[in-house]
Amino acid sequence: MFTFLTFIFFTALVGVLTYWITRKREIASADGYFLAGRSLGAGVIAGSLLLTNLSTEQLVGLNGAAYTDGLCVMAWEVVAGASLVVMAIFFLPRYLSRGIATIPEYLAGRFDGLTRSLTDGIFILAYMLILLPIILYSGAIGLKEILDLRGLTGIESETTLLWLSVWTIGILGSIYAIFGGLRSVAISDTLNGFGLLVGGLLITYLGLQLVGDGDPWGGLRELRATHSDKFRSLGGDASSVPWHTLFTGVLLLNLFYWTTNQQIIQRAFAAKTLAQGQQGVLLAATFKILAPLILVLPGIIAFHLFSAESGSSEVKPDQAYGRLVKLVLPESLTGFFAAVMVGAILSSFNSVLNSTATLFSLGVYRNHLHPHASDAETVRAGKIFGTVIALAAMSTAPLLAGQESLFGYLQKMNGLYFIPIFAVVVMGLTTRHVPAIAANLALILGVGLIAAGYFVPAPARWLAELGIHEFHFLGIVFLFLINFMLAIGIVAPRRETDRVIVHTEKEDSALPAIAGANSESLPAAAYRPPIEMAPWPWAIPVGLMLASIVIGIYIFFAI
Repeated sequence: MFTFLTFIFFTALVGVLTYWITRKREIASADGYFLAGRSLGAGVIAGSLLLTNLSTEQLVGLNGAAYTDGLCVMAWEVVAGASLVVMAIFFLPRYLSRGIATIPEYLAGRFDGLTRSLTDGIFILAYMLILLPIILYSGAIGLKEILDLRGLTGIESETTLLWLSVWTIGILGSIYAIFGGLRSVAISDTLNGFGLLVGGLLITYLGLQLVGDGDPWGGLRELRATHSDKFRSLGGDASSVPWHTLFTGVLLLNLFYWTTNQQIIQRAFAAKTLAQGQQGVLLAATFKILAPLILVLPGIIAFHLFSAESGSSEVKPDQAYGRLVKLVLPESLTGFFAAVMVGAILSSFNSVLNSTATLFSLGVYRNHLHPHASDAETVRAGKIFGTVIALAAMSTAPLLAGQESLFGYLQKMNGLYFIPIFAVVVMGLTTRHVPAIAANLALILGVGLIAAGYFVPAPARWLAELGIHEFHFLGIVFLFLINFMLAIGIVAPRRETDRVIVHTEKEDSALPAIAGANSESLPAAAYRPPIEMAPWPWAIPVGLMLASIVIGIYIFFAI
């Protein structure tokens, strides 16, 4: 009961503090609700980026992958640091210079309205059917293990406990996202992020201390000596991240996630200045490089303690982290850590929910259903749609029970929409001559090809017989889509009369301000960014330093 009471206390504390900090902020306008009034500083952006990403699909799923494969799964975190460098230096200035709220809005300006509609639809369906249910399901598993809900509630049925946990988390997350807007999401992310950082490092420290009989450094030496194969940065062919996939699917999935994924980069769109945005993104990159201490090492500790190889009764990989927390954490801190984990779950859930509502309100409702809708009507439509999506996710999440590897399943399903959208965004940013028809066909074709490779028996069997790893398959599809669009651009290039947004910081800084202007409805020469676009002078040096650290980590653990 003490654990449950401390859990309630810390969860309520974050809610009260979030309300207190954001209570006077304006959220009636679309800009205020969906982009926090473009007022976020570097610290809030970094904290929100990290905690939006860091949820139980990472805590439970990635540590579960490390339980099986070892250190090589750090690719999903360490390579993310390099991807964030690319975001800060290349992508972010180009996004912020247009004053956009969503990625589909950018594509509408570069290509056409159909490109926006297709991308809106792909994002919304993917978030609704893939991401939101996985976040809820993984959160329910972790919460059930840590709080010992069976003993607390007296409910014996695993299915009933799962449904109860999913709906509890879903309702709490919906309150933040639907009624508070992006600023509420970002502030709660930052508060929970501090707690998760402290709690996650504490679990690693206590786990190493247990392995080393009171000496954490001795525990680390024991792990490396006993399981040296688990400390290889480059995975073998049998692992979930073979070393050669680092240059194809793994790299592409990371790049999309941190440079183009609406649920992640929406908080960067809300930066008060470009410099603040770059600082926040690079600060997040620094922490992502250190993330294996929380997201990978505990999985190896759990393998040492719980695997059949250690003489213990075998546990399933996705149960390993919850079991470790329950074993090493004192009862006095269990409620605190459970609250922090729920905060991480809520962060990811409400961030995706807020982004889904943004995509619907600004992309579907205002763009197609009610073009002349007021801000109040647009925000209300987003809240209603968010509620419907939340209910749908809560209803489908428990159906994921039985997946062998939650994190592996998530990455596989992400490829369905990551690769086509990323290919189109890259073409939009780097070319002038590729027309809208090429982008629209690439979106449809890309999703179709990947779905066929995953789910249609004949192509899936053909890929297996050729020995093509699914991450290499994603790389092949990406290259095909790029060349497909370039070929159309050569045969039927974009006409000079077609609308296209081509921008440079120098050009944008000299443009006159136009009150109430929407960048999609104006040519590039008539629009000035809504925020200060002077870059952070240290962005490139810091980015190069972080990229060098990523390479150094891989070399160190590969030897």
